[in-house]
Amino acid sequence: MAADRRPTPISACVICHQEADRIADCLRSLAFCDEVVVVDSGSTDGTRTIAADLGARVIENVPFPGHRQQKQFAVEQARFDHVLCLDADERCSPELQQRLQRLRLDGLCADAYEMPRRNHYLGAVPRHGLFVPDRKVRLFDRRRARWGGRNPHDRVELDAGATCEPLGESIEHLSYRDFAHHLRTIDSFTRIAAQAMSAEGRRTRPFDLLVRPPAVFVKSLVLKLGFLDGWRGLVIAAMAAYTDWKKYWRLWRLPRGGTS
Repeated sequence: MAADRRPTPISACVICHQEADRIADCLRSLAFCDEVVVVDSGSTDGTRTIAADLGARVIENVPFPGHRQQKQFAVEQARFDHVLCLDADERCSPELQQRLQRLRLDGLCADAYEMPRRNHYLGAVPRHGLFVPDRKVRLFDRRRARWGGRNPHDRVELDAGATCEPLGESIEHLSYRDFAHHLRTIDSFTRIAAQAMSAEGRRTRPFDLLVRPPAVFVKSLVLKLGFLDGWRGLVIAAMAAYTDWKKYWRLWRLPRGGTS
């Protein structure tokens, strides 16, 4: 019965590297949690000091094993089974903080909770295109779920039969500091993705280079109404197409199972 339910302790888990300018806001948005675990992959910009000063339990795990592996490592370091996972460029909105605090105090009933992300891009929040909708499972019982997916695009995978409750309150996602940061992220992520695909035995086909990128562009700009976001919608569509092309171009250049 509801009267018998007790508060459910929550561990917040954050992975980071060189995030001195963003880690504080992320951790402050997690202050309602019962503990905050920060796993750092060798920052030299003061990230770990800032996190520790804000009360987080800071663990260094180097070399960086991959996004999926690092997030799962963080989950495994938590004291409590219910974990709330954010990236350093994310923060719980005030509305989400209040909702999760109520759920925590009432006792969590679902095995996982899914919430939308509001993706900020170059000073605005796009309402259309590939950034919308963007719903993520970020609060879950680690006994019933874990981090999976292919690096760098990790995701939470639930056990068969696990329950997942959708929430309306959002995570704020400060995707890129500026356009140059977007380009650097594309360079890094496409390299990681190509290596992961190569390790799985995937190879590039002409279709991947000639058809996929323009299809992604049309999907983002036209089918998902990205043009309604003006020049940002155009840039997002173009960068998505470029990302797809560069990933498969890098895969094509790799020997089977190799790295570059």
